[in-house]
Amino acid sequence: MEDRFHIDTEDPTPIYAQLERAIRFAIATEKLRVGEQLPTVRQLAVDLKINANTVAKVYAELERVGILETRRGVGTFVRARQDGMLKRANKQSRERELRAFADRILAEAHELGFSLDEVIGHLDGRRKKGE
Repeated sequence: MEDRFHIDTEDPTPIYAQLERAIRFAIATEKLRVGEQLPTVRQLAVDLKINANTVAKVYAELERVGILETRRGVGTFVRARQDGMLKRANKQSRERELRAFADRILAEAHELGFSLDEVIGHLDGRRKKGE
């Protein structure tokens, strides 16, 4: 069973969004490393008990944004972040993306009843633990 990704069918968040978030989180926490192969679409769908089209949609979206790469006949892999991608992203663009990301986190935290101080405290604790 694929234990790096958690999908909660009771969560109102769409399954494709949960899977995309889970894959991004696994990469960010290095549970998935650059160059590592992901399970096939079919295998991950079976392991998570979700539709293969959902997995394919997530893989395609993450490939489109440069996080994954598919090698025909070989599989899907975590892609190395390209220096060119970093150079193209100017400071204003990155700040705008970070602000939008923070807004999404804070909105979801608020919906779940967490305060800003609780979120910051939790993140700080995880950073100190090396998570």
